[in-house]
Amino acid sequence: MKAVRLHEYTKRPVVEDVPDPEVRGPLDVLVEIGGAGLCRTDLHIVEGQWAEKSGVRLPYTIGHENAGWVREIGPAVTNVRPGDAVILHPIVTCGLCRACRAGDDVHCANQRFPGIDTDGGMAELLLTSARSVVKLDESLRPADVAALADAGLTAYHAVRKAVPLLYPGTRVVVIGAGGLGHIGVQCLAAMTPAEVIVVDRSPAALSLVKELGAAHTVPADGGQVEAVADLTGGQGAHVVLDFVGEGGAEREGVAMLRRAGSYFVIGYGGRVEIPTIDIISSEINVIGNLVGSYNDLDELMALAAQGKVRLHTRTYPLDAVNEAMDDLDNGRLQGRGILVPGGS
Repeated sequence: MKAVRLHEYTKRPVVEDVPDPEVRGPLDVLVEIGGAGLCRTDLHIVEGQWAEKSGVRLPYTIGHENAGWVREIGPAVTNVRPGDAVILHPIVTCGLCRACRAGDDVHCANQRFPGIDTDGGMAELLLTSARSVVKLDESLRPADVAALADAGLTAYHAVRKAVPLLYPGTRVVVIGAGGLGHIGVQCLAAMTPAEVIVVDRSPAALSLVKELGAAHTVPADGGQVEAVADLTGGQGAHVVLDFVGEGGAEREGVAMLRRAGSYFVIGYGGRVEIPTIDIISSEINVIGNLVGSYNDLDELMALAAQGKVRLHTRTYPLDAVNEAMDDLDNGRLQGRGILVPGGS
């Protein structure tokens, strides 16, 4: 099969032929990939930012946002059958550790993370497990929802955690209206009564989220902290969801909070540095967010099937992976890039 393989950090991956993965275990599920999302994390992987944390051995296949059709199953698999359209929870979990038994499977003690620490889904086939496949509603196509497997799941997970804080009359700021942020705005509109304020430097991105549920849009032109203060009567936001997490957004996000507000870190790359006296005197909260649970993904697929969450995407054939990476890296890609193996 063809696969996108990373051979050396700081050098772009190549598309090459590798052996097909095979079903060997009783709960294995072999999936024919119909769409693999391109994420900024993939750029960070190529740059080597994940090398130490993941411990992966090169070369390997990248791609951690995947959907497709079941091709083959192990003898103990009962929840899907060949031909089913599925989206894949990004983590392959054991089901036996305490975290899995508590439904917190993203923190599985024995996990594998295809595309991060093992071969991923920018390929024609991906081997996963029965615990990781979510059947798609017949109204949904794999290429249309693939990026919801990680970008959408991460955005949904953060919003789900923020829901108890966002009662009627509250205000929430979304920093970054790109691949994750435009999904977060839709989740907020579907799940909370909060007034949504979106900050981004792209006029096109701000125009898009205005259609998706944002009450106010603020250009990131240097005056965004003051603009948010004006929109919140000088009080600041109850919640800030930071989908950027670098380049100064982390400082601005904290500055946009009101007293007892909560800053949700979703994007990464920068540093959160807050004097401890400021944390206790205003009693603010800093909350990390990592992907989401299987149940989160199942719930997100329900919203997608209801038409309440949709992806703004651009598709590329698998062979055009580096063109897609260039578009993402240079700000030419609005929404999410999706690699479609059948188009290569």
